[in-house]
Amino acid sequence: MSKDTLTITDNRTGKTYELPIENGTVRAIDFRQIKVSDDDFGMMVYDPAFTNTAATKSSITYIDGDAGILRYRGYPIEQLAEQSTFLETAYLLMNGELPTRAELDGFVHAITIHTMVHENVREFIDSFRYDAHPMGIVVSTVAALSTFYPEAKDIQDPEVRKLQAIRLIAKIPTLAAYAYRHRRGLPYVYPDNDLSYAGNLLNMLFRMREVRYEPNPVIEKALDVLFILHADHEQNCSTNAMRSVGSSHVDPYSATAAACAALYGPLHGGANEAVVRMLQEIGSPKNIPAFIDRVKAGDVRLMGFGHRVYKNYDPRASVIKRLAYQVFDEVGQNPLIDTAIELERRALADDYFKERKLYPNVDFYSGLIYQSMGLPMDLFPVLFAIGRMPGWLAQWEEMLRDREQKIARPRQIYLGSDKRDYQPISLRG
Repeated sequence: MSKDTLTITDNRTGKTYELPIENGTVRAIDFRQIKVSDDDFGMMVYDPAFTNTAATKSSITYIDGDAGILRYRGYPIEQLAEQSTFLETAYLLMNGELPTRAELDGFVHAITIHTMVHENVREFIDSFRYDAHPMGIVVSTVAALSTFYPEAKDIQDPEVRKLQAIRLIAKIPTLAAYAYRHRRGLPYVYPDNDLSYAGNLLNMLFRMREVRYEPNPVIEKALDVLFILHADHEQNCSTNAMRSVGSSHVDPYSATAAACAALYGPLHGGANEAVVRMLQEIGSPKNIPAFIDRVKAGDVRLMGFGHRVYKNYDPRASVIKRLAYQVFDEVGQNPLIDTAIELERRALADDYFKERKLYPNVDFYSGLIYQSMGLPMDLFPVLFAIGRMPGWLAQWEEMLRDREQKIARPRQIYLGSDKRDYQPISLRG
């Protein structure tokens, strides 16, 4: 008997089945052979929220949650955050290898010349209410881009796919800035092709009447690093949405809009906003003991701690914590940082949290940095979407190339009524 198999005995029938093990997994479809009768559909695997189901094979991002490891295409996130740039990291995610100088220059140039959006998009944004949430605007305008580029439906053409990916990475900061300026009632600022990717976003967000906007280099670098840290994170909720919707072979703008919509949720892209609000509620370090008691009693949640994947310190959180102080040295310390530091110290020293392997995640400090940059909390998920764009596109491209992938169609366990006969409304009740 092969060692790379799993032997299962069905106690209902006494039959034994041998299932092959590949890459530490068993194919769910192999359970279908386990039946109690010939007309039985076969055994299914029940896994709400995909807590232990691998839906794809991927070579993009590696995570070891127990060891606190995150790598893009094999490169540790700490090295990329320290030495790379966001656009170089985007190239890595989408192409599998770090670029040569010529390749990177060509990629950056392609992104830079596609930052403008059609004037009709600006008019479309103008039609939203004055207080429309920026993420709602971004979800809608990303979807609307599919109507401006109808050739994007030809997803079988590699060159067409490449061009749409370039457009999405280039235009998402412009859409984000327009959404922000619309909310503020400010005139839109067009992209400046002489600035870096992060510098141009700052220009479109904050430029007023300057002849030329000069971004603060510390803020510019910090924003670029934050984008790197958010660029991909395996099969999370929004990436799953990108792959699932993309599996229908819809254009990439529509699939990306679905990913943005998933990110819009407070349990995903809105988590760092929840951290800031929690710290504001705590108020000061002296209130932390009482707050921790409320957490243990189940009255409130400790936001920014714990992760579905990580059972150790999130490696992104370590980078962001150092980054936070660089930003504070430049713009002044966020008054909430003392509360955050003391909350982290107390939680990491408390057996209650240690036993549950609750450590700070990427959201614990990122919101404080954005806030110190002068960015409103409702823009936090939009910034997340900018950073995650190359990861979504890399996952989408990988899904399309994977011959094992089909249109996503999970099974269900039906627990509803058996067959019932329709009755006219006059006979009901």
